[in-house]
Amino acid sequence: MLGYYVDLGLRSLARTPILTGLMVLAIALGIGASMTMLTVLRVLSGNPIPGKSSKLYSPQIDPRDLFDYAPGVEPPGQVTWMDGMNLLRAKRADRQALMTGGNVAIQSTQPGLDPFFEPARFTTADFFPMFDVPFQYGHWWSATDDDDRSRVAVISHALDDRLFAGKDSTGQTLRLGGRAFRIIGVLGDWRPNPQFYDLNRKRYNENEGVYVPLSTSQDVGFDHDGDAECWGNGGSPGTNPNSPCVWLQFWVQLDTPGKAAAYRQFLDRYSDEQRALGRFQRPPNVRLRDVTQWLDYSGVVPQDVRLQTWLAFGFLLVCLVNTVGLMLAKFTRRQGELSVRRAMGASRGALFGQLLVESGAVGLAGGIGGLLLALLGLSLVRHRPTEYASLAHLDPAMLLITVLLATGASLLAGVLPARRVSYVPPALQLRSE
Repeated sequence: MLGYYVDLGLRSLARTPILTGLMVLAIALGIGASMTMLTVLRVLSGNPIPGKSSKLYSPQIDPRDLFDYAPGVEPPGQVTWMDGMNLLRAKRADRQALMTGGNVAIQSTQPGLDPFFEPARFTTADFFPMFDVPFQYGHWWSATDDDDRSRVAVISHALDDRLFAGKDSTGQTLRLGGRAFRIIGVLGDWRPNPQFYDLNRKRYNENEGVYVPLSTSQDVGFDHDGDAECWGNGGSPGTNPNSPCVWLQFWVQLDTPGKAAAYRQFLDRYSDEQRALGRFQRPPNVRLRDVTQWLDYSGVVPQDVRLQTWLAFGFLLVCLVNTVGLMLAKFTRRQGELSVRRAMGASRGALFGQLLVESGAVGLAGGIGGLLLALLGLSLVRHRPTEYASLAHLDPAMLLITVLLATGASLLAGVLPARRVSYVPPALQLRSE
């Protein structure tokens, strides 16, 4: 019976090519616009570390002076050197990592390869196991290497490909800023997007190539590259314990909600202690946000993208309303034919099903057209000068959603016209003929 309905529907659509084309075009335009923006929104709001995001937290404390103080104001999103080291050494979490970003000059021993700058991450040993960073070769450094300011480095597989043709480079010497470092590890494919652990540099596609111990980076004078907030009598980011600047990122792993609650209490006590020592002037003001909460708080997804997504789905709704009108006009023109079928014994349900199959065929064609328009739209997005542009691709899941949404939308648009036409008494229509 379904095959018969499909045959009738295709014949009917072929008899009115212009009207059919308009319905397909309306569905395609709405689906193309909405799926383009939905794909971009999905890329920007995705979970960068699924399965562990609820266990990773960004602690916030407020070491600033009383200038411009107001109750309830948000504390800084970064920490000072002294606070970062205090919290790191307290070891109150399952894991903890203190870090910042920068750029390092690489001098290659490969002939014909000029020196170049590479994004770098200056961090502590727990960074790698805490963020489930995969390794292709070697391993990460130890806490002892942090304390000893060891000149060791971990590099990305992309940098390994560039410098060593993808071979195991562990044990090789890497010259960073004119200083020799020993490579102890090469990362596997690891590109968290957005780069949740440091949103002060590029939020997407940072692709850091070099990782060295934080203590070593400060020992050799590598400059950090990111936001910093200073107060009081001035100062600048650095290892001076008294520097009134927040410029480091601090993350902790807390495996249970109970540990998270205990750590928040620890932050309150720490703030009270520092205030008693005269370092903190403001009342304790702490936050402890997990990854998804941190991304929401930081406004990673631009508001214009959210707005454009809503506008695209509003456009889809307008297209569906137009499709309803076109389908109603098409089905009404066939009322005489449908009434004859009713008079010959076809049930209302059979006519309703036939018309819905016809609507589904329009939706399927519109979905294919919408898919092509979405691919075109995403191609245009990839040519925009934004950090996330290269990530705008339609994956298999979104492809399936596109086709299902188009078909479902057209079926929904066809329900009212199909019901209205199939429920007209056949005798009334035949008498008017």
